[in-house]
Amino acid sequence: MRTRLATVLLALITAILVIPGPAATADEQGGESLYGQILDPQDRDQGVEGIMITIYSGEDEIAAVETGPDGNWEAELPEPGTYRVVVDQESIPSEFALRESSIVVDGESEVEVAAGDERPLILALEEAGASEDADSTASPSEETDAADDGSAAADDESIEAPATSGSFGDRFAQLTASGLLYGLVIAISAIGLSLIFGTTKMINFAHGDMVTFGAMIALLFSTGAAGLGNSLLAIFLGLAGAVFLGAFLDGRIARTPLAIAQWASVMLGIALATLLGLLGDSVGWQVPLWAAAVVAVAMGAVLGAGMEQYVWRPLRHRNVALIQMFIVSIGVALVLRHLILVLFGAGRSRYAGYQIQEEISFGPISMPPRDLVIMAVAVVVLVAVACLLQFTRIGKAMRAVSDNRDLAESSGINVDRVTLYVWGLGGGLASLGGVLYGLNQIVEYEMGFRLLLLMFAAVILGGLGTAYGAMVGGLAVGLVAMLSTLWFPTQMMQAWALALMILMLLVRPQGLLGRRERVG
Repeated sequence: MRTRLATVLLALITAILVIPGPAATADEQGGESLYGQILDPQDRDQGVEGIMITIYSGEDEIAAVETGPDGNWEAELPEPGTYRVVVDQESIPSEFALRESSIVVDGESEVEVAAGDERPLILALEEAGASEDADSTASPSEETDAADDGSAAADDESIEAPATSGSFGDRFAQLTASGLLYGLVIAISAIGLSLIFGTTKMINFAHGDMVTFGAMIALLFSTGAAGLGNSLLAIFLGLAGAVFLGAFLDGRIARTPLAIAQWASVMLGIALATLLGLLGDSVGWQVPLWAAAVVAVAMGAVLGAGMEQYVWRPLRHRNVALIQMFIVSIGVALVLRHLILVLFGAGRSRYAGYQIQEEISFGPISMPPRDLVIMAVAVVVLVAVACLLQFTRIGKAMRAVSDNRDLAESSGINVDRVTLYVWGLGGGLASLGGVLYGLNQIVEYEMGFRLLLLMFAAVILGGLGTAYGAMVGGLAVGLVAMLSTLWFPTQMMQAWALALMILMLLVRPQGLLGRRERVG
């Protein structure tokens, strides 16, 4: 147990050292910004392209942006302050007009932006000539989102606490709901991390970047998969074929024919990817976000299984020490993160059509439909994973390997195959967590890396190596992070969650659901 805790603490210290601080984050991502999405009032799933938006500070023009094909726009700001946003109404299509509201008057809006803030601004259209009384103001939820302080943490621009108002009881209820949402996303992402540690005793430092991978893939396929998307899909189909052959034919046929078959599958995928890349936009297609999420989960599972079969298993068979494998995992994380950066860029994106929604109220709790869907999907998946581990043959084998790898192997369990399944399951769940996290927050190339510390905290809090512990720990971390904003600044959200982890290590080192182990 002491060795495990020392290894995990080393991972946390390394993460703290390499995560950029507030100043670095602001420099890399442009600091403060304003963003929004202008949708077609006749079809809320479509954006309106070509609307010019200019931002002024006093009389000085700071930025001029134009809405993209999905209606999204974003303007980087030089510093905190009060800005005047002006919409060029001549650039609005003739069949539409800018909707006036309490925050948008005569095509202008004054916005105050705090340090490190990513501030949303609601700009809505209506049909030209529509009655001013019919829809003269934005929905209450939209005005609340635009008028409130964006509440983004300065040291973590991809995590936002909900803006709340009202009595203490109302705020407590709202933040509890937000904490459950945040905790469910952390739990989904952390289960694989915990299972991988349980079966291999190795800390996968690349797990956060697997979360980012899932979010980016879903974004790619939901906005159009021509060129890059088709090439990536072909490569992963080839890799999936190689993993499948290795999983079911290893030990049944000679190694040389198996290796030839696996390489043939990989090279076939690369050849197909090259052909599709040359065809470019001529082979373009697009799927809804739910279908893109399925593709992302499948590709995440292939990524996890491929890493196990071609990186970690050979290292284990060569008896490489765990600390050396941990260092290798840092290298894999850096490679994966920079590949994502090169392929998808450093920009921040959002899933089109899901950001501006009218909130549904349950007493003092108000949530947009997307957050309710995220919670429902997360609960269903967590229950499904629990049933898999508890009632299926492969799930029982996973728990057996996690409890005692040597005893499981001596009992006739194919430990290598079970470990492969664990990595596939972990990669798929990490990708799903990335999609859910990106749907609630922002999609950018470091989003999973920033979530990694909280995933470590959830795993340690719940119990190292236990899937159920990761579920409980994720919920606890999410609740503590959100509820702490009742008394403390949002910039300290993650600090209190990590403080809870440290307290747990002092009081109960094995975690909430972990078991004591004899040392020596």
